[in-house]
Amino acid sequence: MPPRSRANNQSAKQKDLEPQKRSDADQPLTTNQGIRISDNQNSLKVGSRGPTLLEDFVLREKITHFDHERIPERVVHARGSAAHGVFQVYESLAEYTSAKFLQDPTRQTPVFVRFSTVAGSRGSADTVRDVRGFATKFYTDEGVFDLVGNNIPVFFIQDAIKFPDLIHSVKPEPHNEIPQAASAHDTFWDFVWLSPEATHMIMWHLSDRAIPRSFATMEGFGVNTFVFVNDAGQRRFVKFHWKPLLGKHSLVWDEAQKLAGKDADFHRRDLWESIEKGNFPEYEFGLQMIEEKDEQAFDFDPLDPSKIWPESLVPLKRVGKMTLNKNPDNFFAETEQVAFCPANVVPGIDFSNDPLLQGRLFSYLDTQLSRLGSPNFHELPINRPVAPVHNNQRDAHMRFTITPGKVSYQPNSLGSGCPFQPGADLSAFRSFPERIEAAKIRERSESFQDHFSQARLFWRSQSDAEKEHIILAFRFELGKVEALSVRERMVDLVTQIDMDLAAQVAAGIGVADPKSTGGEQAARKRLEEGWDTFGTTSRSNFRTIDEPATAPELSMANTVEPTITGRKIAVLAADGVDAGHVSGIKTALTTGGAAVEVVAPLLGEVKAANGTAIKVDKTLLSAASIMYDAIFVPGGDASVATLRQNGDAVHFVSEAFKHCKPIAAAGAGVDLLLAAGIAGPPADGQSPEAELASVPGIVIDRNGARLDGMVTAFTQAIGQHRFFDRTMKDRIPA
Repeated sequence: MPPRSRANNQSAKQKDLEPQKRSDADQPLTTNQGIRISDNQNSLKVGSRGPTLLEDFVLREKITHFDHERIPERVVHARGSAAHGVFQVYESLAEYTSAKFLQDPTRQTPVFVRFSTVAGSRGSADTVRDVRGFATKFYTDEGVFDLVGNNIPVFFIQDAIKFPDLIHSVKPEPHNEIPQAASAHDTFWDFVWLSPEATHMIMWHLSDRAIPRSFATMEGFGVNTFVFVNDAGQRRFVKFHWKPLLGKHSLVWDEAQKLAGKDADFHRRDLWESIEKGNFPEYEFGLQMIEEKDEQAFDFDPLDPSKIWPESLVPLKRVGKMTLNKNPDNFFAETEQVAFCPANVVPGIDFSNDPLLQGRLFSYLDTQLSRLGSPNFHELPINRPVAPVHNNQRDAHMRFTITPGKVSYQPNSLGSGCPFQPGADLSAFRSFPERIEAAKIRERSESFQDHFSQARLFWRSQSDAEKEHIILAFRFELGKVEALSVRERMVDLVTQIDMDLAAQVAAGIGVADPKSTGGEQAARKRLEEGWDTFGTTSRSNFRTIDEPATAPELSMANTVEPTITGRKIAVLAADGVDAGHVSGIKTALTTGGAAVEVVAPLLGEVKAANGTAIKVDKTLLSAASIMYDAIFVPGGDASVATLRQNGDAVHFVSEAFKHCKPIAAAGAGVDLLLAAGIAGPPADGQSPEAELASVPGIVIDRNGARLDGMVTAFTQAIGQHRFFDRTMKDRIPA
């Protein structure tokens, strides 16, 4: 495997967009037809106070363009952020697929990636609890390949015919348009308990995966099962993965809620600033493959989109790397107008009979026609392939291409038969000739009927802290459901995952303990009655199948990447701060790839104890600990004295402690940590300072003369991201 170097070269697709850019510097004002405008401040009227004339073409063009500046937002994935980049395979995959961009390790394929939330509108916040879209457009020499996925590997439903119902249930309720970008309401959970196939996805949705720290620390999955076909015509089932090289990290729920108010653009801003600073997000491309002969060899159905392929059974092969190295030049022209469609595949990649995928092949194209207003949306610069386009499609709204000649049909002789069909050319796309003999029927495969074993596997695989977060998420979401019957039935559903989990959820939402006398039997009866009424499942869901005990890859606690690259650290300072501490920590952490910002009571500069001026990046009013991964408090008696008298500074420290983040302090800076009350009562014969030093993730150096040892320990702590084993965190009022 080649070294993971950071690419910063401009891709062919990025260069392809250059001619579309325009600078207005030193240019006269014109209409869209190039006509120079003498007055753009006053409409053409009959006299200075008379009626405006219809003949004012400058006014009409300007207003018309403004009226239509916004296109209909996406029904789902409306709020998004994107970046350009490149993809490069590590070694040829010709053994598995004839797709050329997966065969040449020397070739960089340009990509455009869009991240998004699913349920909220364009104006919602980045940090809501939601699935995140992870869509990648590969501009290959054989055409565009769109890998349209999410940050969660499974989905709520198994058949696309249920997608409108799912989205209608999770969107704001139609009678009052509440709530925005949230699933904590009656209609969603009413849908879920009547659709037990959603159970596995709900566990992911209520885990920390649904509140990622950043796009750069978030996984991506193709979700659906696709097919690889090689030049020999051999077929394999395949699942696509994106693995972030910075590791997987998430916010905690309290942070996510506060960030929605403090910085609704938190993820978007982080992606933009990281790329501008040269800290390019990188992801390895992973494949799971199942041989055609093994299609029915597992306890799960490989075509079921509500199931994962456990890596202990189907190993993950990392085959390439993607680097996002350039921000868009124009948000609307690129991020908003980009159009993804899972039907866009290249030779060597084909579709399986995954019933969710089959419906998506139609839905995405239909959506783009409505949203972008024309079948010519593929001619927009961001959607235009780098491969040449030759076909007899003509006209329609907003046609960009000017095609000369009189032939617009196939076959033809007047145009010498061109463009011609390539026939048996292996480079052309050919659907795999799968043999199918079956009756036309509206029915779910029996192999799709196990809805709970993988939900149990997910639960058992979580760390204690992750389990606690899932319990609290259930309580938060269901605590906002007004209908007691829905809350009861959701607890009933959870009993099929784990009885102790169900009991802890019930205790927080005013529902009877399912472990009480007759509780489990009553739960089963209610579920069977509800599911039989709506025909959503069969009693076979209650069977117990052989399952792996755990799957380590499902727990983020087991997959920490010990790096500080891309992490953001706040340095709390005021006048009189120790300049050596500030410069020392900045140098050490930025050398390791982290970003360091000085946060002070006022913007501008703070005057250090030695008289030097230190630039302030943020104030205690405009920033908060939730925006950072770690905190450092430098020494300086005057600085710390000021911060101890500032409630925002004390809260900054206590809140970071409650969120289990690394905190370091040198010299007098230790006193601010003590003032925040995070040490707890000292043990017999132990000082508060000694008690503080024993807390996981806290690094202090009262001497502060040399930061070397402290910096090493602090760097290691930042690499661990969180310290959920802090026993005192729950008593901190933050």
